[in-house]
Amino acid sequence: MTSIFHRSPTSSLPTAIGGQGVWLESSDGRRYLDASGGAAVSALGHGHPKVIEAICEQASKMAYAHTAFFTNEPSEKLAEFLAVRAPMDAPKVLFCSGGSEATETSLKLARAYHVSRGEPSRSVFIARNQSYHGATLGALSVSGNPGRRAPYLDILGPCRFIQPCYAYRHQFADETPEAYGKRAADSLEAEILTAGPENVAAFIAEPVVGATLGAVAAAPGYFTRISEICKKYGVLFIADEVMCGMGRTGTLFAVEQESVQPDIITMAKGLGGGYQPIGAVVTSGEIYDAIVSGPGYFEHGHTYIGHATACAAALAVQQTIEDEGLLAHVRSLHPVLVDLLRQALEPTGMIGDIRGRGFLIGVELVRDPVTKSPFAPEMKVSKTVKKAAMAEGLMVYPNSGCVDGRNGDHILIAPPYISQTSDLEQIADRLSRALASVLTETE
Repeated sequence: MTSIFHRSPTSSLPTAIGGQGVWLESSDGRRYLDASGGAAVSALGHGHPKVIEAICEQASKMAYAHTAFFTNEPSEKLAEFLAVRAPMDAPKVLFCSGGSEATETSLKLARAYHVSRGEPSRSVFIARNQSYHGATLGALSVSGNPGRRAPYLDILGPCRFIQPCYAYRHQFADETPEAYGKRAADSLEAEILTAGPENVAAFIAEPVVGATLGAVAAAPGYFTRISEICKKYGVLFIADEVMCGMGRTGTLFAVEQESVQPDIITMAKGLGGGYQPIGAVVTSGEIYDAIVSGPGYFEHGHTYIGHATACAAALAVQQTIEDEGLLAHVRSLHPVLVDLLRQALEPTGMIGDIRGRGFLIGVELVRDPVTKSPFAPEMKVSKTVKKAAMAEGLMVYPNSGCVDGRNGDHILIAPPYISQTSDLEQIADRLSRALASVLTETE
């Protein structure tokens, strides 16, 4: 028996007792290759000595001092590190404890900006179907994930949704990728006009959609058009990089690859790499200036914002990624990982699409690759694959509903940036065996 209210109370979980590099070890002596970085968190893998040293050093000096009374050196240094690299003008950084808090902060920032500028009617947020931006009520309100939203619909805030940019499912056969990207983006303009431009505060989207769609990158030109539409109507663009940012897709900020400047960027997961709970929001100087020179509307804060030890850990993670050239490493091994997965998995006949950027790869599982027909939701194929993979000593991240919110299965592959080709070969091989066992069960 356990006194923990586990996220899946009916499941029996192994007990993790150690981790080193790309491996985790359980109390029964088994080792698991962490091919998903937990939930795309473990950027440097487990037990990295530089990060552990930074945590111990900071904790021995001062673990925590409330930011209503003090600033601290690690948070100042980490903010500077992020600000000088962020793809926006004169950025400022707010810290928090995770991704959901980062989304909450971004929504309140957007609202405060418009009120400070004398546009209090701007309270409408627009997001995309099959998206996920966090578990708290505000973050869940702007998440287009029907399964996660269903139990709480009556207490969620209002939000308008458009279709995702999801070429595998939504691009017409006679349509170029660029034409599809424009068509998908133009739906935002239509939604803004329907809501009334004077009422819309912000549009929130992941540059590469993570958990709910499975590593779906936008079609060429999509975010360029999105940025144009937002600027045209005075709507803020919030780039949610909680999962896809901090190097996961091969650049520090995922949106860098779209050559646009968002107004707000959220981040978490890879920021601290799992060594400490931390998230952050980077906002443009324009938003900062409007708020601080306005009526002081932005009343916001959490107990652990700018936590000294968490910031020291995150700074060590980010400096190590940069010093060891791991972003270039991720970019160079991306095609290797994709090729290995294709060679190992496509013979199973269950693979509809393998997609993504960097070390954020989605594998969409289908009953028929030709027709793209999904497995029946009742079969819970993605969860079955996770269980089979664990039996093979492999951790992958499952999800369902990618097609329409109910149908569709996929798994995420998001290994640590330190992974080598030999690790990727093991991922492909173990996952192939797991899929083969699931295929036997489904026949």
